Amino acid sequence: METILVTGATGFIGSNLIPILLQKGNKVIALSYPPKTDSISNILSYDKKISFITGDIKDSVFCDKICFGIDKIYHLAALADVPNSFKNPNDYIDTNIKGTLNICNAALKNKVSRIIIVSSAAVYGEAQYLPIDETHPLQPKSPYSASKLGAEAIALSMYYSYYLPITIVRPFNTYGPNQSDNAVISSIINQIISGKQKILVGDLSPKRDFIYATDLCNSMIALSESDAAIGEIVNIGTNVDTSIEEVIAIIKDVLKKDVVFETDKNLIRHSNSEISEIRCDNSKLISLTGFIPKISVKEGIAKIIENLFKGTSKNQYYV
Repeated sequence: METILVTGATGFIGSNLIPILLQKGNKVIALSYPPKTDSISNILSYDKKISFITGDIKDSVFCDKICFGIDKIYHLAALADVPNSFKNPNDYIDTNIKGTLNICNAALKNKVSRIIIVSSAAVYGEAQYLPIDETHPLQPKSPYSASKLGAEAIALSMYYSYYLPITIVRPFNTYGPNQSDNAVISSIINQIISGKQKILVGDLSPKRDFIYATDLCNSMIALSESDAAIGEIVNIGTNVDTSIEEVIAIIKDVLKKDVVFETDKNLIRHSNSEISEIRCDNSKLISLTGFIPKISVKEGIAKIIENLFKGTSKNQYYV
């Protein structure tokens, strides 16, 4: 049994990762800031092998303490709202870059055996070629993506200087249970299920590589078990791109609902920060781990909708 620290534990990805780690027999230390008492925490807390702690990764002394006795770290804690990053860029620098530095320093001091640093495919910016591999030029188009790139540089410097056993992952567009309505798939599904006849959407033309949350989590776990992945940057995606318009058609088909969609200008990103198309070259992930993402967009959307109609019990929430 390993003792695993998950930062950002009650966020979208963390709340999908932790049940898988628990099912594998691990002990999980779940860090969240600020403290959360919502259904996610309540669902996760049923397992005796999980301990919740509250604290701020910007506090280096706190990070040193929580990394004592830890075998692995999944570093998910970050500010991730792209539009908000333009309004409060300093917050993103402090949390995403300085917070990552504190976790890496604490991991080094406490001799943590593996650290997965979760970055973002947003560091690539507009695609110069498709699919995007890990050597694609880096063109951050927001303070958020710039902060994730800075966090990567900090982690890599620790690897090259001290051989800190990191792996940096760049997830493409993740979706699944527990996601907020800031994300397009969950927003559309929840609007339709709530009974709205007119659904507000932004630009329908962008294409994204959507990866289901459990595929992402299993990819990260596989990378954490691969010695060949130490010091590497790895894309996580499906190598399939789907437009927002196609996503809407899938949701309507699964729900059997004929609703009207209306463009809301407030939901359209500024042209300077929007990315028209992105698709992942996941060959490096497959070569390092043998893991191939399994869940298509239609299957993933169907799973989300099925869970919403079933309810959110501890046995149904994570699929």
